[in-house]
Amino acid sequence: MQIQRVAVIAIIALTTMWVDKSYDWFQPVRYALGYLIAPSQSVAVLPMSMSEWMGESTLSRRELLTETHRLEARNFALERKAQRMASLEAENMALRNLLSASEKVDERVLVTSVLAVDPDPYTQQIIIDKGGSNDVFVGQPVLDSNGLLGQVIEVLPFSSRVLMIADSNHAIPVQVNRNGVRAIAAGTGDLHELNLIYVPNTADIQVGDLLVSSGLGGRYPKGYPVATVTKVDNIPGKSFASVKAEPSAQMDRSRHLLLVFEEGAGRVPPEALWKGKR
Repeated sequence: MQIQRVAVIAIIALTTMWVDKSYDWFQPVRYALGYLIAPSQSVAVLPMSMSEWMGESTLSRRELLTETHRLEARNFALERKAQRMASLEAENMALRNLLSASEKVDERVLVTSVLAVDPDPYTQQIIIDKGGSNDVFVGQPVLDSNGLLGQVIEVLPFSSRVLMIADSNHAIPVQVNRNGVRAIAAGTGDLHELNLIYVPNTADIQVGDLLVSSGLGGRYPKGYPVATVTKVDNIPGKSFASVKAEPSAQMDRSRHLLLVFEEGAGRVPPEALWKGKR
C-alpha cells in the first residue's frame, strides 16, 4: 500500500513537471507561491548576508581609519610646509630689504645672521655668524635694513659679539638730520628707547626728527640712521631737556644684518666702545 502511494505521487509529480515544462498553465500558481516562499528565502540567505555585511563593514572601517591617518599625516606635513613657506617669505622680504639697504651704503658690506641673543637682562648684545675668518674686526659698525644697530666688540674665528646701541653702557654721537644739531644718544637697556643726554633747553629738536650718526669720535661712520625723536620735555629750572628717541633698527626682530667695511676705518679696542666699566 505504501509503495503504491509513493508510485502515485511520483507519477503525479512527473506529470506536473512535464505539463509545467510544456505548457504555461502553472505560471500563475508559481507566481503566487513566490509570495509564500519569499520570507523563507530571505531567512535562508540572512546568515550569509550578515557575514558579508560585517566583513565589508570591518574592511571599510579599517580602510577609513588608514585613510584618515594618512590624510592627517599629510595635513600635518602641509601645515608644516605652509608655516615654513611663511617663514621663508618673511626671510626673503627681510633679505630684499637688506639688499636695498646695502645698495645705499657706499662702503663694502657683508651680510651676517644672528646666532644668539645674550640672555643677561642687563645687557643688549647678540652673537653673529661672521668672525675673524671673514675679516670682521672690533669696532666694526653693524646695521639692519632700517638703521644702525650696534658695533662689534669681540671677534672669534667664526663668530662675533655685537653691542647694540640700546645697551645701557653704550652711547653714540648723533646729529639731527634736519638742522645738524649734535647730541649724544645713550642706551637705556630698553630696545625701543634711547636718551639724548646733555641737550640744552634751547636746542632745536622736535618730535619726529631723524637722528643720524655724526661720525665724531671715529667709532661710527657718518650719516647712518640711528633713531627718531619721540618725546621732548623742556624742564623749567634745568639746563638740559629730556629727550627720548626710538631706534631705527629693529633690534628685537632683525635676523639678517650688515657688517660695514668702511674705507680707512680704524680698529677700535673693545674698552673704547663702552660708556663706562661694569
